[in-house]
Amino acid sequence: MKYKAIIFDWDGTLMDSTTRIVESMQCAAQEFDLPFRSEFEVKQIIGLGLPEAIVALWPELELDKSTVKSVARQYSVHFLAEERSEMALFEHALELFDVIKSLNLRLAVATGKGRVGLNRHFAQFKLAHVFDDSRCADETRSKPHPLMLHELSKSLNVETDNMLMVGDTQFDLDMAHNAGVDSVAITHGAHALDKLKKSNPIHIVDDLKQLTDWIHLQAKSI
Repeated sequence: MKYKAIIFDWDGTLMDSTTRIVESMQCAAQEFDLPFRSEFEVKQIIGLGLPEAIVALWPELELDKSTVKSVARQYSVHFLAEERSEMALFEHALELFDVIKSLNLRLAVATGKGRVGLNRHFAQFKLAHVFDDSRCADETRSKPHPLMLHELSKSLNVETDNMLMVGDTQFDLDMAHNAGVDSVAITHGAHALDKLKKSNPIHIVDDLKQLTDWIHLQAKSI
């Protein structure tokens, strides 16, 4: 089929972590007496690198780099706290990975998470061997800049025309557009359907089972 590599966002796409992100950001903000941001408002910045997300949440404060770094550090403390909401892979994730591998497609992650956080989840879910490569926001440019996908194109030795990006936020889809990569939107994450549609993905699914079925159809349409 057309695609030789499928690139996934992590939070809100493969892992059900949106609630944990919202809680952690709100708690960090409270510690620094930052104006309260609602669940909806925090969801709108999911997908960005952590420093970029903090700046975007409080643009009127013009936070300096030191403050942003401190808020980011406390966010990470809260994100790792055991009392926070549970996190797990979305249903059918492992089945989807098996299907992609059975089709001899490359598999990678492009995420707004930091490298330490992504590696922690790889170890938690025993997935490090599943992915051929990955890029994190703290080692390249934050979405929607296309650099993550351009770097993955080179490392995977796959042209951008033959890559597919799957994500739950407009940042994922806009990054794909900026890189010349097709995208599929998934609606079980952070951004609402109407917002995802604005980025013109080639397809929209509600969950990973629907995505698995769609990939099967693409393979059969050769």
